[in-house]
Amino acid sequence: MSEIETADELQRREFEEALEVKSLRRIISAYLNYPEAAEEDVKRWERSLTKLPPHHKALLSHLPSKFQKLRWCITENSYFIFEMLKMFEPPLDMSQDVDIRENQHLDDVSGSHHFSRSRNLCLCESTSTSGGVDCHCLAEPSSKETCNGKYPAPFNKEQEVDDCKSLPDQDTLYAFACCNGKVSSSPPEWLDPSLQLHVPLVDVDKVRCIIRNIVRDWANEGQKERDQCYRPILEELERLFPNRSNENPPACLVPGAGLGRLALEISCLGFASQGNEFSYYMMICSSFILNHTQAAGEWTIFPWIHSNCNSVSDNDQLRPISVPDIHPASAGITEGFSMCGGDFVEVYSDPSQAGVWDAVVTCFFLDTAHNIVEYIEIISKVLKDGGVWINLGPLLYHFADMYSPEDEMSIDLSLEDVKRVALHYGFIFEKESTIETTYTTNLRSMMQNRYYAAFWTMRKKTRRLCS
Repeated sequence: MSEIETADELQRREFEEALEVKSLRRIISAYLNYPEAAEEDVKRWERSLTKLPPHHKALLSHLPSKFQKLRWCITENSYFIFEMLKMFEPPLDMSQDVDIRENQHLDDVSGSHHFSRSRNLCLCESTSTSGGVDCHCLAEPSSKETCNGKYPAPFNKEQEVDDCKSLPDQDTLYAFACCNGKVSSSPPEWLDPSLQLHVPLVDVDKVRCIIRNIVRDWANEGQKERDQCYRPILEELERLFPNRSNENPPACLVPGAGLGRLALEISCLGFASQGNEFSYYMMICSSFILNHTQAAGEWTIFPWIHSNCNSVSDNDQLRPISVPDIHPASAGITEGFSMCGGDFVEVYSDPSQAGVWDAVVTCFFLDTAHNIVEYIEIISKVLKDGGVWINLGPLLYHFADMYSPEDEMSIDLSLEDVKRVALHYGFIFEKESTIETTYTTNLRSMMQNRYYAAFWTMRKKTRRLCS
């Protein structure tokens, strides 16, 4: 086959990159649209209050004050989001013009807002010689200048929400173009408001989901869920690999790594750990926490403000959460720790990945597949003979109820069928149980959704060589 790229191949590659740039702009716009969408929620709640008869409204005279406190919390979340975006180094040229014809629009090809299936970009956060975490992106870092502008000051962690007296006005609330001097870089050009897209509310809901995921992975409040989900996996790895060495650490792959906490914890156990994540929403946030946080508790977010349902009290809903609970660069990671962005199937079906990994850990990952059989096949291929696969999670298939013109494929197998497929691909069960757990749950909510997750350890059979 000729190594010279044909005109059709070049056109397709440029088109795919244009799609990915537009998809990434849409994700960044979802983050930037967060404060406006959250403010609209507050206004809707205020409108509902005005419709009450006076004698009912008199009973709820505290609510206007609560709504103002909610606005302050939105400002604090927005500050965190914008500082996170300023530190993101896109793997693509975000300044390029994206001209996609109407019959080739983004939603027809890449509406899932993830890394393109055809382009495997590796945004790797790998350990540096100094013990910190460095981010190596395909794009050149944006230029940085000192910003002398104003931005709402961070929430004082010593100050209760009830003590808030002065609240930012709307112009200040959305003053994204400046910073308050705490971070010395100015916004990169690709954050210019003129490039911002109007995105559907479902995209902003994903931002709210990311904020809840930060609690699960990087807050003290998420420790209970991490103990339920991550601790059994970590204990199993320690049991299976008792003689680890820094000189030759066992290699562990973590598909669906999300915000990176589990992959980091595995690295801290003495493994050469690599997390893999498909979602730009997740990668932008994990890169910020892993690479750019300076200390534990550096940031304050308010993850539970987006719903008034099932709250025991207003203080529960408005409570601040400090993140991260640890300083990632000081956690004691093992050399070789990395985060690789891209579709699991596309990246790890490459022949160079065959038989590379001593262990594969999947946590709340298998049900993200269009074709779970393909996931299991690839897990088997990337493992060394005798390698182990540790899994924990439910089977809430992400594409099972997705109705769209594209008719997305979703192979929704029972747990029994999943086990049968695993046996077909050369796995032997060593350990199996059920673990009760939650996922991004508000510990103080009156509603607690629980999973009875499958937890297993399987080992890939060692192939016998013919004499």
